[in-house]
Amino acid sequence: MDERLKKRMFAFYLGGILNALIGLYVVIEGPAFLPADTVRTLALVFLAFTAVNFYFPYAMKKKWLADNAARLQQQQGDEPGLRQ
Repeated sequence: MDERLKKRMFAFYLGGILNALIGLYVVIEGPAFLPADTVRTLALVFLAFTAVNFYFPYAMKKKWLADNAARLQQQQGDEPGLRQ
């Protein structure tokens, strides 16, 4: 796999972990200085961004695998001696 793609995937995973931690902090410490509706809204926003940050690497890897499978299939079809 391409190193740039690995770095990008790592960045998304790191962002997802940070969003989850910040969301957890808001849920634990938020009620002390924020109304309950605001805490709930912020927690849902951080949870949504966490889900997106964990979905993007999955989608990028899936697309990379599909692109490489198609490219490999095309290369094998172009090589002489493989056709019968």
